[in-house]
Amino acid sequence: MLRVLISPRMLAFHALVLVVVPSFIWLGFWQLHRWEDKSAAADLQEHNLAADPVPVDELTEPGTDLDPDDRWRRATVTGTYDTGHELLVRNRDGSQGVGLHVLTPLVTEDGTALLVNRGWVRQPPTSTEQPEVPPAPEGEVTVTARLQFSETTENTGVRDRGGLPEGQIMLIDVDALAEDLPYPVYGGYGELTEQEPASDPAPEPLAAPETNLGMNLSYAVQWWVFTVIAVVGWVFLMRREIRDAAAESTDGAEDASAETGGADRPEHPDRADQTVG
Repeated sequence: MLRVLISPRMLAFHALVLVVVPSFIWLGFWQLHRWEDKSAAADLQEHNLAADPVPVDELTEPGTDLDPDDRWRRATVTGTYDTGHELLVRNRDGSQGVGLHVLTPLVTEDGTALLVNRGWVRQPPTSTEQPEVPPAPEGEVTVTARLQFSETTENTGVRDRGGLPEGQIMLIDVDALAEDLPYPVYGGYGELTEQEPASDPAPEPLAAPETNLGMNLSYAVQWWVFTVIAVVGWVFLMRREIRDAAAESTDGAEDASAETGGADRPEHPDRADQTVG
């Protein structure tokens, strides 16, 4: 048995199992942790969306980004849109495909602005063509918006790049955008959900976020099932190898006995040829 288990072929298989089993277990826990993180984010999102709107200055202030725990909170702000500093955010999804988001500063009475994502517009046929953007209403408006923290390459995976048409950007990086604005800007930005008075026409409203936990929990279970299969397969192979080796040993012993059996038996004289005295 020992010779079978430590044969070169079986040692290679042992090494493979020692690598595969811990790896599968780790991958299962990695997927489980991802599911837990997504579950926590979904719970926070659901809780914050259900909370009553509060004035924007209770959740954020100029010079600091929005606290991640306040993401998706609804905030109210009253002011006047500054369309002279309106920007278009490229490569954003809408109901009709990829288009642009319309980002317009809303300047409050005390001179502080909140960047408001007013919604989605269709992408023009060419990158040099300007899209049709419904104008923001003139005069004072009261806005309710879902707050989001500033976008970066790290938290979005979107690479910022130059060479874009004038007035277009890839990321809503509030600190970077605030450097080019003539007034202080609240940290984070808002996704418009309600506006009084309403705009008509208006950019397509941004859809309410959907809770998506993905398949991470099922992936975790799958990795652990693969672990069990690997261990069971290892045990099965060991038992088969030992059984086959034992059978070969028995067959070899029987063959050796058969080969030596005729030579060991003594020869007896033919009794028919003996003379009876």
